[in-house]
Amino acid sequence: MDQTPDFSQVPHTPESLIGYVQSLHPETVSRLSQPASPEVMKLMERNIIGMLGGLPSGDFEVTVTTSREQLGKLLASAMMSGYFLRNAEQRMAMERSLAAGLGFDSQDA
Repeated sequence: MDQTPDFSQVPHTPESLIGYVQSLHPETVSRLSQPASPEVMKLMERNIIGMLGGLPSGDFEVTVTTSREQLGKLLASAMMSGYFLRNAEQRMAMERSLAAGLGFDSQDA
């Protein structure tokens, strides 16, 4: 049995995450939606291509058909991947900063 939650049934109250996101100014949402680096953007692109299939669009006319539920799962997966990559990027920057402050190469840690 499928245990995936139905995100369309999440209450849109101001206290809920979806309510909070909907209350944000569009400029803030746009800024938060942008990857911090081109490297993260490239990794996200590869991840989504891996989930959808990677036929080269120049050689094939690719059409993806899905249900609303499956699209929601894809979106949730992409969001989690982006969250993970952003946290990994921040951790790497912090470790490099700490290593520089301590005077040794981060590869030594």
